[in-house]
Amino acid sequence: MNPLAPLLLFAVFIGGGLGSVSRYLFGVWLNGKTLLPWGTLLANIAATALLAWAVTRCAEKWPDHLAMQAGLAIGFCGGFSTFSTFSADTHRLMAQGQWAWALANVTISVIGCIAVFAIISGYLRR
Repeated sequence: MNPLAPLLLFAVFIGGGLGSVSRYLFGVWLNGKTLLPWGTLLANIAATALLAWAVTRCAEKWPDHLAMQAGLAIGFCGGFSTFSTFSADTHRLMAQGQWAWALANVTISVIGCIAVFAIISGYLRR
C-alpha cells in the first residue's frame, strides 16, 4: 500500500486522535497527585505494551490490513505515548529541585518501556 494512501492517512489520523484523548484522560486521572507524573508514565508504558503487541501480532495475523496496523501502531500508540510531556515533566521536577524524582522518572520511563517491549514481544514470538 502506498504510504500516502488516503485510507492509511485516515487510519493514522483517527488512531492519533483517540490515542491523544486517551493520554489526556490518563493525565487528568493520575497526574498531580504525587510528584511523579504517573499519568504520563503509565500512558507511555501502556502505549509501549500495545505497540509491542501491534508490531508482533498484528503484522503476523493481519498482514494485509496495513491501515489497521498503521492506525494502531503509528496513530494510537503515537498519540497515546508522549516524549514531549515526559520531557516537560522531568524538566519541571528538576526546576523544582526534585532531582531524585526527576531521575526516578527518567529511569522508570526509559528502562520500564524498553523492558515492557522486550517482555511482551519476546513472549508473543514464542
